[in-house]
Amino acid sequence: MMESTLKYEAPTPFLKRLTRTDWLYALALLGGALFAFNRYGDYMDVYEQGFLFGAVAGFGLLGWFWKPVRLLMLAIALLSLFGISQYHGDLARGGQAFFLKFLFASQSAIMWMNVLFVMATATYWLALFARSEFTGKVASALTWSAVLMGFTGLMVRWYESYLIAPDVGHIPISNLYEVFVLFCLITALIYLYYEGRYATRQLGGFVLLVVSAAVGFILWYTFDRQASGIQPLVPALQSYWMKIHVPANFIGYGAFSLAAMVGSAWILAQRGILASRLPSLEVLDDLMYKAIAVGFAFFTIATILGAMWAAEAWGGYWSWDPKETWALIVWLNYAAWLHLRMVKGLRGALPAWWALIGLLVTSFAFLGVNMFLTGLHSYGTL
Repeated sequence: MMESTLKYEAPTPFLKRLTRTDWLYALALLGGALFAFNRYGDYMDVYEQGFLFGAVAGFGLLGWFWKPVRLLMLAIALLSLFGISQYHGDLARGGQAFFLKFLFASQSAIMWMNVLFVMATATYWLALFARSEFTGKVASALTWSAVLMGFTGLMVRWYESYLIAPDVGHIPISNLYEVFVLFCLITALIYLYYEGRYATRQLGGFVLLVVSAAVGFILWYTFDRQASGIQPLVPALQSYWMKIHVPANFIGYGAFSLAAMVGSAWILAQRGILASRLPSLEVLDDLMYKAIAVGFAFFTIATILGAMWAAEAWGGYWSWDPKETWALIVWLNYAAWLHLRMVKGLRGALPAWWALIGLLVTSFAFLGVNMFLTGLHSYGTL
C-alpha cells in the first residue's frame, strides 16, 4: 500500500500575487500625487502633504484588494478634471456652460446622483420580485453610476470653493448637506463591495432604502432650506483633523446602516417573508456581523481622532458635549453587540433586531443631536 504524504503549501505572499496591472495602477496613483504636489505643494502644509501621499497608499491598497473600484476612481478623476476645466477660473460659468449646467457642476452632478440612487432602489426591488438577474445587473450599474456622479460632484465642489476665494476653499465634508452626500456614497460603496463578495443583489433594495431616505433629506435641505451653498468654515472646522475624522465617522455610519437593513432582511426571511428570494439566514447573519465589525473599527478610530481634534480646538479631549455623549452611546451599543456575538456566540432574532434598532440610535447621534440639542457641535444645526 502506498503512503501518501500531505504537504503543507504556504500561501503566496501578498506582494507576489500582484500583477503588472496592479503595479501600473499604483504607479498611476503615485504619478497623479506627484503632479499635484509639483503644482500645488507650495500651498500645502506638512499635514496636507502627508494626506496627499497617504491617500496614494490608502487608495493603492484599496484598489489592490477590491479591483472594481479602480475603474471608478479613474472615471471620477476624468469627469472631475473635465468639469473643472470647463470653469476657466470663473465660477459664474457653472450656470452658463452646457456641461457644467446640466452635468458636472457640483449641484448638477449631485442631483444626478440623487436621481440615479432612487432609480437604483426601485430597480433592485423590481429585480427582487421579478427574480430577474438582468434587472439586478441594471440596478448595480445604476448604483455605480450614482456613486460616480456623487464623487464627481464633491470633487468639483471642492474646486468651486476655491473659486469663491482661496481662504474659503475647503474639502466638501463640512456641513449637513455635504456629509449627507458623503453618507450616501460611502453606504452605497460598502454595499457594492459586499454585493460582489457575497453575490447578494437581493439585498440592494433594502440597503438603498436608507440611501434614498438620505437623498430625500438632501432634496429637502436643498429646495426648502436653500442650504446647499458653499459656506466658509467656522474656526473649529479649520483643521486638518476634519479631513480624516469625518470620513472615518461616515464609514462607520454607512456600515452600521448596511447592517441594520441586512438585519431587517433577516427578520423578514426568518418569518417566511421573501425567504425564497433572499440569501440564507446564515449568509445574512455573517454579513450583518462583518458590517458591524467594520463599522465599529472605523467608528472607534473616528472617536479617537475626534477627541484629539477637540483637544486642539477646545482645549480638552472630552467635554460631554451632546454630540460626544451620543457618539459614546453608539460606540457602547455596538461594542456590546460585538461582545455578545464573539464571546457568547449570540445569533438569531435578537442581534438582527438589535442591529435594526441600532440604526435609530445612530441616526439620532448623526442628525437628531443637530435638530434637538445644542452644544459645541451646533455649527451643524438645521
